[in-house]
Amino acid sequence: MRQFVVEADGGSRGNPGPAGYGAVVIDPVSGETLAEAAEYIGIATNNVAEYRGLIAGLRAAAALDPAARVRVRMDSKLVVEQMSGRWQIKHPDMKPLAAEAAMVLPGTQVTYEWIPRAQNKHADRLANEAMDAGRDGRQWEPSASTAELTAGDAAARTGAARGPAALDVTAAAQSVGWAPADLGAPATFVLLRHGETALTPHKRFSGSGGTDPELSAVGRGQAADAAAAFAARGTIQAVVTSPLRRCRETARTVADRLGLEVRIEEGLREADFGAWEGLTFGEVRERYPADMDAWLASAKAAPTGGGESFATVTRRVAAARDRLVGHHRGATVLLVTHVTPIKTLVRLALGAPPESLFRMELSAASVSTVAYYADGNASVRVLNDTSHLR
Repeated sequence: MRQFVVEADGGSRGNPGPAGYGAVVIDPVSGETLAEAAEYIGIATNNVAEYRGLIAGLRAAAALDPAARVRVRMDSKLVVEQMSGRWQIKHPDMKPLAAEAAMVLPGTQVTYEWIPRAQNKHADRLANEAMDAGRDGRQWEPSASTAELTAGDAAARTGAARGPAALDVTAAAQSVGWAPADLGAPATFVLLRHGETALTPHKRFSGSGGTDPELSAVGRGQAADAAAAFAARGTIQAVVTSPLRRCRETARTVADRLGLEVRIEEGLREADFGAWEGLTFGEVRERYPADMDAWLASAKAAPTGGGESFATVTRRVAAARDRLVGHHRGATVLLVTHVTPIKTLVRLALGAPPESLFRMELSAASVSTVAYYADGNASVRVLNDTSHLR
């Protein structure tokens, strides 16, 4: 059974005043946005707007899969408690809205969770975009959405009224940027791309479905250079690797130098590129032009011949990330892996869209670093560092 997360929000500039809502459906494993909804609803209270956002989010989830289990996350304590059945619904404006929300999906498929306002930025921005559109005499359009790309404080800028349980703007701002709170040492992932193979200099597709090549002489030298650099820094506490041979060889070189064991994590393997394995980009473009165009246009498109889409890889890598963060809290861990998993980890940490995968360069044996904090935030510290190879 599929699972979705629905995040919903609503606001009113005046309470009652010009109001709007926003809702987003999210894949809980990959963090991928599956659907967005927002609407300017005229003059209303913030509570009405919150309920309207809930209804829109549930309907969007039901449209994707009416049999899915849905976890609703909102910063409205009122809506969460009333829909969970713990608070009575006394206000005449709320009763029909609650009844409408309850009819979208069976109650056994839906659970409710209150979250701080700082964790509801996506839906919050959608709601504010809807109110901005209403102010300008128009309705919100999906093409105008910046909610997934920007984590700004739109509510603070616009002064939208919120439910009584929401955090104030100052408290929300403390969860990002230069936060004063001491969150403890993060789990820090040092992401090492494997050294060169015979395919690397020619930029040939080399994934999980190919020949599983070994390191070349150049690649073995790069692994040794990386090992020397890590030994000099003295910060690596554990080594985890993709199961593919080029990564295992790279990881073993580093681990032997550091006196550490190597653990294999299946989720860190490269994407399966199907029939494109061993081919250059130009060769794929010539032989499979339509499939290449689809792959470049959508994260859900897979390479020819049963390869993995970026969406599939994202779910696998995100699950591996969560396992590793849980196992290595506060530690610095070397992950030896491939181009797609590293770019995916960076993309997810930045909250960037899937097309950003094509806008990052990762050299063989390069180092990137991402830190994961206790509050769920991530910080990209290094990208494509090759200084240890010079």
